[in-house]
Amino acid sequence: MTTATLPQLDSERADILETLTKARHFLRFTASGLTDEQAGLRTTASELCVGGLIKHVTLVEREWAQFIVEGPTAQPDFESMTEADIAEWSSQFTMLPDETLADVLAEYEKVAAETDQLLRELPDLNVSHPLPKAPWFEPGARWSARRTLLHIATETAQHAGHADIIRESLDGAKSMG
Repeated sequence: MTTATLPQLDSERADILETLTKARHFLRFTASGLTDEQAGLRTTASELCVGGLIKHVTLVEREWAQFIVEGPTAQPDFESMTEADIAEWSSQFTMLPDETLADVLAEYEKVAAETDQLLRELPDLNVSHPLPKAPWFEPGARWSARRTLLHIATETAQHAGHADIIRESLDGAKSMG
């Protein structure tokens, strides 16, 4: 389906889509002109790098979009993670030697397109699921599809800010200002 043939979105869905699109733009913008090596550099006291943040946001967006459709079984079981699981999970925050920035960005675009399609086609934004068990979620809490999509946008915007600081520390470039 091309953009020209997509159904008209109601104002709520259009607003959510615009918010997601803007947050994603600023995250991707932090990687503009970087080499693979630069995208993997840590430039602050944090373990984070621009490429690793994009990988993380990609994974998180995919998992939350799956949550909208499948419920909490789409999320990792955080309470039973082993040290090996945590180490593997932590690798999403770094650029691994065999990864390229182009590949990381391409995967992000693919996941974003899938989420956008879900937003357009989901029959009801009120559909909700209980949150998975994790130390950072209130026990028994539920999120609607709407709340989950807003969470994706919020997390993307937060990490775009992190990436902006990392990029500015790398070469002085800023996404705004």
